[in-house]
Amino acid sequence: MRIGERIWVGATIALMVLATLAVFVYAPREAQMGDVQRIFYFHVSTAWSGFLAFAVALIGSIAYLRTRAPRWDQIGHAAVEVGLILLTMAIITGSLWARPVWNTWWTWDPRLTTTTITWVVYLAYLLLRNAVENPETRARFAAVYAIVAFVTVPITYLSARLLRTIHPIVLGPSVSSEAKGQFGLTPRMVHTMVLSLVAWTLLFSVLLWLRYRVQRAQEALEEMEAMAEVES
Repeated sequence: MRIGERIWVGATIALMVLATLAVFVYAPREAQMGDVQRIFYFHVSTAWSGFLAFAVALIGSIAYLRTRAPRWDQIGHAAVEVGLILLTMAIITGSLWARPVWNTWWTWDPRLTTTTITWVVYLAYLLLRNAVENPETRARFAAVYAIVAFVTVPITYLSARLLRTIHPIVLGPSVSSEAKGQFGLTPRMVHTMVLSLVAWTLLFSVLLWLRYRVQRAQEALEEMEAMAEVES
């Protein structure tokens, strides 16, 4: 690992530790929900990072269709894999928050429903890749699919702002919201939220880079094995 990458990883680890300390030490206890509100720092950050990953996959897919360069397909593939992990974490942390606040682990609220649809759509992206053997055809189909799939991201974001929902709006205004557990952010809460968003964004970038490198090595190995079979 190069020195720049070491600094990058080291800064990410440091910020993650600092953000976690801020969540449990610096941020004040929310007046109505108590300590369970602290889950939202992780919930919002993982959801943001997951959607950012799908945006990277969108960019990578468009770039692949324009250039046919394999690295863009690899970036898109890696971004979807990391994004699915982060979105899964967002769904889990949301359920952990919902149980004491909504008295249920899950409800088919517009935000939760659209998030689930997004998760399933991108899971299908990986299934599509596994179903196509030809590398060029697989990359082309996956790129088109990732571009279309990204439509679910803005729909998910807007669902809690435009539809009747009980999901709280932590950042930004809401056109219609009857959220149970709605809360305002104090200055120290805002500091903690921003720090968490930055830390998780950096963590996403590190995970994306590492997964991309593994993807490149894996595909290079597959090409070498294919060439060896042809020569033999």
